[in-house]
Amino acid sequence: MAAMDQHAIESLEKATLAAVPPREVLALDGWLLALDPGTVGRAHSAVPTRHEGIDAGLVPEIERRYCERGLNAVFRLPRVAGFDDLREALLARGYVGTQPTLTMVGETSSAAALPSSGIAVELTAAAGDDWAAVYLGSGFDPVDGACRVGLLRSSRQSLFAGVRMEGRVVAVGCGCFAEGWWGVHGMRTAAAWRGRGFAAAILAALGDEAVRRGIGRAFLQVESSNTARSIYRRAGFADAWSYDYWRRR
Repeated sequence: MAAMDQHAIESLEKATLAAVPPREVLALDGWLLALDPGTVGRAHSAVPTRHEGIDAGLVPEIERRYCERGLNAVFRLPRVAGFDDLREALLARGYVGTQPTLTMVGETSSAAALPSSGIAVELTAAAGDDWAAVYLGSGFDPVDGACRVGLLRSSRQSLFAGVRMEGRVVAVGCGCFAEGWWGVHGMRTAAAWRGRGFAAAILAALGDEAVRRGIGRAFLQVESSNTARSIYRRAGFADAWSYDYWRRR
């Protein structure tokens, strides 16, 4: 996996939350506590801002902060050796690791160079109802979709990309430009329109915008089971680390 220094890790995690702004964020000795009642894990989990020197003794305090707001604590932990003690502490408190997810990083120029096959991509400063409709269409969880759209729309540092076919938006994505990163979020294509290169075209359009803004670094998070990883690798993204969401059983 690609090596990253502690400053880069911290800036990446801050950029993640800039794309899906939780109701509240607290900083606590090497942690960012994202406090949101919705379904989006990144907006409702405590994430470390460094991959070494994390004190497992902070678990009760983090739990308390979530409890005070009527929320269950969730920990988003990288699968690196520095968190062995913390994983043991969470296991002892009844937590289990779920939803394995990859953090991938790359260069914006590589994504911008993806062949777009002449597919037109619309870039807008706000996500309209036609953009949101891709998340709320058949085959997707409507509650989770509405929550994701609401968070993505609340970002003030994002552009929204869409591909329109037969008069409606059928594929979408979002680029958040924060903390010196281009973060890729909200990639989704309506089931009937998959396999036509729309995701690659969206990545190329957003990557080109990142290059235009002078941003060289890119990242994304994708569940380990998601076949879209192959598209991201073609765009130059490589594995940086994987993580799990630790929740109480």
